[in-house]
Amino acid sequence: MDLNAPHSMGTTIIGVTYNGGVVLGADSRTSTGMYVANRASDKITQLTDNVYICRSGSAADSQIVSDYVRYFLNQHTIQLGQPATVKVAANLVRLVSYNNKNMLETGLIVGGWDKYEGGKIYGVPLGGTLIEQPFAIGGSGSSYLYGFFDQIWKDGMTKEEAEQLVVKAVSLAIARDGASGGVVRTVVINSDGVTRNFYAGDSLPLWHEELEPHNSLFEMLSASSPEPMNI
Repeated sequence: MDLNAPHSMGTTIIGVTYNGGVVLGADSRTSTGMYVANRASDKITQLTDNVYICRSGSAADSQIVSDYVRYFLNQHTIQLGQPATVKVAANLVRLVSYNNKNMLETGLIVGGWDKYEGGKIYGVPLGGTLIEQPFAIGGSGSSYLYGFFDQIWKDGMTKEEAEQLVVKAVSLAIARDGASGGVVRTVVINSDGVTRNFYAGDSLPLWHEELEPHNSLFEMLSASSPEPMNI
């Protein structure tokens, strides 16, 4: 176990558009090698009042990109006298990521709402490419979710359907990906503003091997008078 390893967010991050806004979601596990450094970290960071960013990869790299972009967007808002659009914020994230692609190890999802284009989701994977998508998934847990999203995604979802999809997807990734875990945090952004929600780990649905065993060898051995096993 390397306790000096850089803090990384082997992570599950998700951004989904719905009819009227976007929902962002993430787990909360931050690791240092094999050691869980923080089991309740917040990987959804505010850039402006109407734009948030989901962070994965190196925790330090994703934080410094978010800090720079937040500063630039603040200057942009002061100069224009109005909030920056989601597209402007995503392009600034792309610019910082691409110009420093040889030094950064982070994948990001930018999501938000503005009065010009409504709810928008942009993926900025490792290397600094900018991709507008109806939904985006990232982090180590994303490899378990592509088939799930191909099957269950639909256009024009309601806010409740979109948030339920995000929570279910993150809990699925937590069940399969050892680098994802903890709680599920969501951020809903629409014309009414921003709503943050929190789903504790013990409230998430259980999947497959996580379910309590029934009539298993474990139960037989722990019983006071185990019955003999016939072969």
